[in-house]
Amino acid sequence: MIAIRKPGVLASVQDLGRHGHRQLGICPGGALDVLALTLANRLVGNADRAAGLELTMGGCELQFEADTRIAFTGDDFGATLDGAPLWPFWSVPVAAGQTLRLAGANAGGTKKPGVRSWLAVAGGIDVPPVLGSRSTDLKAGFGGHEGRALRKGDRLPTGVSMLDATQRERRPFGIRGPDWGQPEGDGAIALRVLPGPEFELFTLAAREQLWGERWRITPQSNRMGSRLEGAELKRKRSGDMLSSGVIPGTIQVPPSGQPIILMGDAQTTGGYPRIGVVIRADLWRLAQAPLNGRLRLVQVDQPQALAAWAGQQRYLSQVAQGLAAAGWPVAA
Repeated sequence: MIAIRKPGVLASVQDLGRHGHRQLGICPGGALDVLALTLANRLVGNADRAAGLELTMGGCELQFEADTRIAFTGDDFGATLDGAPLWPFWSVPVAAGQTLRLAGANAGGTKKPGVRSWLAVAGGIDVPPVLGSRSTDLKAGFGGHEGRALRKGDRLPTGVSMLDATQRERRPFGIRGPDWGQPEGDGAIALRVLPGPEFELFTLAAREQLWGERWRITPQSNRMGSRLEGAELKRKRSGDMLSSGVIPGTIQVPPSGQPIILMGDAQTTGGYPRIGVVIRADLWRLAQAPLNGRLRLVQVDQPQALAAWAGQQRYLSQVAQGLAAAGWPVAA
């Protein structure tokens, strides 16, 4: 069991998502940074789809009630285990009674580079699956732990670990985390974007502004979408549109002209024009982009998007090979 002493701003049980139910209006949800949760699970010997915890903006405290092994990825938020520093992308043995703490986002006056952390525990979080997933659908109120964000006093069961006693107690070890890439001089995070189905409905000036603007991520952003602030993107002609399918990464432009990048908990259809879509290989960067941070959208074509995805899969394959070579169980 894991006891939640402090949940922080927002903590929830998430896996890789609830797929195959869009025709019912059910979003995939799941970890906003699939790459981070996958790596955390591999570091504790879990299958990639095992459920873990998504922790937002730090400020949380968890206590482990049995000997186990943990790994967390994403931002570290000054993580400690019984007061000793704990590094992201490391696999660490934990004894019964030990406490994991993550400081708040502004602890010590230091600006944190990311927004979220993902914690995996050997055996995974063993809540009942709903429609094939243990993820929490926060807006619909089902899945995860009682269909809601975690609260102080919650206790979460863990599943049967694939690690034997020797593996569970192995000394801490780590891997190289994913490459954020070189930030812009003003700190803007670059996201690669494909032009969307309604790209040509926008004026030439709006299309140029899409690529040239430094977009600010507003505090109104959440797991449903990142709301951006910047130049007003104008259409050639106003008018209503028929609703159409949308996916995480879709960039919609409402009448305000301020774009919204849809995230994992977004609706499955929408009626706003889709000016672009963030490529799948960059969604993890968007999940970690801080509130009030800046984004630069970079136009790419389909071959470039596919090459970026192939590169990410090569990285995951290298991680799996390295763990297997070190005698660590890998069950993708």
